[in-house]
Amino acid sequence: MKKLLLSAAALATLGMGSQAVYAGSHADKSGDAHHAEMKHSDIVDTAAANEDFSTLVAAVKAADLVDALKGDGPFTVFAPTNEAFAALPAGALDDLLKPENKEKLQALLKYHVVSGKILAGDIADGSTDVETLQGTTLTVTKSVDGVTVDGAKVTTADLKTSNGVIHVIDTVVMPK
Repeated sequence: MKKLLLSAAALATLGMGSQAVYAGSHADKSGDAHHAEMKHSDIVDTAAANEDFSTLVAAVKAADLVDALKGDGPFTVFAPTNEAFAALPAGALDDLLKPENKEKLQALLKYHVVSGKILAGDIADGSTDVETLQGTTLTVTKSVDGVTVDGAKVTTADLKTSNGVIHVIDTVVMPK
């Protein structure tokens, strides 16, 4: 079975800074180890540090959800890439970003967020419905082909943040 693993190569490919995902002792320039564990960045800062999420970050800002996603959590975010947003029907994203459609945008984005921290290793084989912050459920399916969320493929799993985890998906999933 092919498991989704987060590796240093995947981080480099995603352009993530090591501070966004690394926790542990860290040597400073003098070689002394810091006594405190480095803190992960939160979900918003982690996404903002990755140019593949610039559309998602812009949408989160337009929907006034930054403070919510910087909250204590923990949250699990199924994060569509810029490419996933670009695959939406022509004009759909522009329409969602209009101030008069803020509630629709909030609902769409909250559909990508689950309360609690769900790591790839926590997902059982088969299909499981998980409740989203939008109020309906997503279907998470684990098979020999990997993990999907309402049919969107998880391309990178377990980007750990200070207030949860991000799983990168290749499609914007739509509320049922």
